[in-house]
Amino acid sequence: MPAASANQHATASTPGQRAAPGDLPEWNLADLYPAMDAPELKRDIDKAMADSAAFEARWKGQLGDEAARAEQGRLGTALRAYEALEELIGRIVSYAGLVYAGDTSDPRRAKLYGDIQEKMTDASSHLLFFALELNQIEDATIEKALEADPVFGHYRPWVIDLRKDKPHQLDDRIEQLFHEKSITGRGAWNRLFDETMTDLRFTVDGEELTLEPTLNRLQDQDGEVRRKASEALAATFSENLRTFTLITNTLAKDLEISNRWRGFQDIADSRHLANRVEPEVVNALTAAVHDAYPRLSHRYYRMKARWLGMKQMNHWDRNAPLPETPKATIPWDTAKDTVLSAYHRFSPQMADIARTFFDRRWIDASVRPGKSPGAFAHPTVPSVHPYVLLNYMGKPRDVMTLAHELGHGVHQVLAGGQGALMASTPLTLAETASVFGEMLTFRSLLDASTDRRERKAMLAQKVEDMINTVVRQIAFYEFERKVHTERRNGELTADRLGEFWLEVQAESLGPAIKLREGYETFWTYIPHFIHSPFYVYAYAFGDCLVNSLYAVYQNAERGFQDKYFDMLKAGGTKHHTELLKPFGLNASDPAFWQIGLGVISGLIDELEELD
Repeated sequence: MPAASANQHATASTPGQRAAPGDLPEWNLADLYPAMDAPELKRDIDKAMADSAAFEARWKGQLGDEAARAEQGRLGTALRAYEALEELIGRIVSYAGLVYAGDTSDPRRAKLYGDIQEKMTDASSHLLFFALELNQIEDATIEKALEADPVFGHYRPWVIDLRKDKPHQLDDRIEQLFHEKSITGRGAWNRLFDETMTDLRFTVDGEELTLEPTLNRLQDQDGEVRRKASEALAATFSENLRTFTLITNTLAKDLEISNRWRGFQDIADSRHLANRVEPEVVNALTAAVHDAYPRLSHRYYRMKARWLGMKQMNHWDRNAPLPETPKATIPWDTAKDTVLSAYHRFSPQMADIARTFFDRRWIDASVRPGKSPGAFAHPTVPSVHPYVLLNYMGKPRDVMTLAHELGHGVHQVLAGGQGALMASTPLTLAETASVFGEMLTFRSLLDASTDRRERKAMLAQKVEDMINTVVRQIAFYEFERKVHTERRNGELTADRLGEFWLEVQAESLGPAIKLREGYETFWTYIPHFIHSPFYVYAYAFGDCLVNSLYAVYQNAERGFQDKYFDMLKAGGTKHHTELLKPFGLNASDPAFWQIGLGVISGLIDELEELD
């Protein structure tokens, strides 16, 4: 069934005001636990703590001997028990995290989250020895064990992957110290950031707003609304610069200490290892995107400034809608039908999985005080299912966000068959299904549109989203590199952080955008800098990869969907070279990135033809 355009189904709204997008779902977390005070939750917390201690008492110091006589099968038994404990702990922690994300301002939820983090850190400290001890076994012995013990052999991808960490593994006691102190170190600073950001209020025309609605006004049709929102953001960020500067300095130093102890040479090497991607591949990506700034973002923003009747846009105009952009609110039910229809055109199976998220209340879409900003898909554990969080306000970009997060959800459902240890996908590949889901939705909407002005608006918005995903995220990565490199020489002031921010933004956005006073503080609200240093290049990796993948899909006669589902089902069991080989793609080839960047450039070409 073809998807209709957002404009065809939009509801009317008065000028300067968007109508409500309808009744928005809030998730039902009962599939994890019935309630915060549920006896099932207390039972599992007690079980996780007791069973973890028992596991350590049973297996610690025994793995080398068991590997030597692997034909008896006890090493596989131990690994299966380890996976069951990881699943149990993951279930408990997932529930606490999702409850907390629903309202980070609620003291009861914050306490539950904090208490569970502490208890599960204690429980998992009893499991630390397992991976460390496995990595102390000689390669030849491990290989023989993988052949001799079928159960242990089932986990070959995980074992081989684990051994890549061996050169950076520390003494058992040091690893335990790092692990236990994470709750009062990095974990505490992450929590401080989250709770501070949730508590921030931004005053716009006398109205106090939280972060999401304020950021949303940067996409308003009225330039004055955008300016006031930007100035409100800058004012509040400036008032809290001391806190955000301290958090950034502390976490950068924390990472530097960890990297130094583990022997990582480059500031981002630990992220590359976690992503199972070679540094030279990331370097090729960043260089290709950086070189493409003039023909992508610079060229596009020059055109947009002209469309808006400006010689130079202000930074708050960057995401301003074009005059052709539909102004009405897109109801939630329309967004749902749009995404599911697009998914169905590609694969009924994909649509069926996505529909489950709506039918069984696995989505939290409402905007409310205290709720975590942004959007995410949380995989929880394979024995349950993922949950999706977004803040839906009825804009076309919100529909794309829904398509994006449902793509993650479908991926996580399919990969769940690999089990708790092997379902997780490296970040570089974790964005594949989400960005592909966005592309399916966009192409479906574009194909359904026959109005020239509407097509121009849709193309422009897609180009902007791609620039935000590729150019902006690589600029973020370069900002992080500047910050972490200079942090080695001492603390950075808020002014210095602002200088770095303006440098990378000016270079990536180009001369068509004027960075006004106050924009130097906008680095403060990017959560990836805090929660996952150097994560951001994974977005550019995923977008360029999907552009290439989609080109293969468009030219494929048959069989693409089967290959695509096999790729998603693989979870973390295969390297990106193995996953892309059936499609004739190779991310290790520097020319690969030019394919994906060429897709963005081609869309800008289309816009120039419509101009």
